[in-house]
Amino acid sequence: MSVVIALANQKGGVGKTTSTVSLAAALASRGVRTLVLDSDPQANATSALGVKRPTDGGGLYAALVEEEPLLPSVATTAVPNLSVMPTSPALAGAEVELVSVMAREFRMKRAVEPLRDHFDIILIDCPPSLGMLTVNALAAADEVVIPVQTEYFALEGLGHLAHTIELVKRNLNPRLVIRGVLLTMFDARTNLSREVEQEVRRHFPNTFETVIPRSVRLAEAPSHGTPIQQYDASSSGSRAYEALADELLAALGDRAPARSAPATATTPTPQPTNVASTPLPPPAPVAPVSDPEGQY
Repeated sequence: MSVVIALANQKGGVGKTTSTVSLAAALASRGVRTLVLDSDPQANATSALGVKRPTDGGGLYAALVEEEPLLPSVATTAVPNLSVMPTSPALAGAEVELVSVMAREFRMKRAVEPLRDHFDIILIDCPPSLGMLTVNALAAADEVVIPVQTEYFALEGLGHLAHTIELVKRNLNPRLVIRGVLLTMFDARTNLSREVEQEVRRHFPNTFETVIPRSVRLAEAPSHGTPIQQYDASSSGSRAYEALADELLAALGDRAPARSAPATATTPTPQPTNVASTPLPPPAPVAPVSDPEGQY
């Protein structure tokens, strides 16, 4: 059985999409069959993986509004073991169209369930809001990762988001847990970043040890339609997400999928097949990664 993880934060610009795409690519490089489900009408995760946005309003929109199956719309990417469920701006209409639908909070859950047999980890890129799409993603997920920018305003909404997640857990999805808070855009040159990190870790002990640095290379990668690992594998951003993937798999423990030998192909691959059942190696120690070669 696969693990569904939503990356959510109602504040925009905190690195949700970058983290979803980069973490997915790092997991895929470890032989984990990974799917990125783009539930943001801006469709940035879709374009960041080099996949064309659908123009007919199909995909996730059709699954939520018309209950059509998702699997036929899944697209492979240039990264072996990594697929994406593309979306388009038409998805914004689902917020309105689902208002009068019975059990509207569970539409995404019903759409995602059949995908569990085809992928080991499904990452849901949520929109920057606490609207119907995000609530649907939280109802469909097993776990939540909360990306938080290391700036003051990011702290203000963190408690509100945690309260919303608790409400979803209490009323819609009892199995939902917060896997961890992910600190992003960390600038080691500023006192503010270090102070925000200390505050977040004090209030949220399950904050990931890995810290994502502010990096020019991370900002450039989406414009090339490729994850940071393919754009610049030696950059500090790429190394940080590689460390995050190891930390996540270690945290999942027995729930983590078995990893096969990494694929070496550089062209789109057919529908992923089952991953060989091999034990996970001990995770490498992780630590905050600085970015001396390319900060803003």
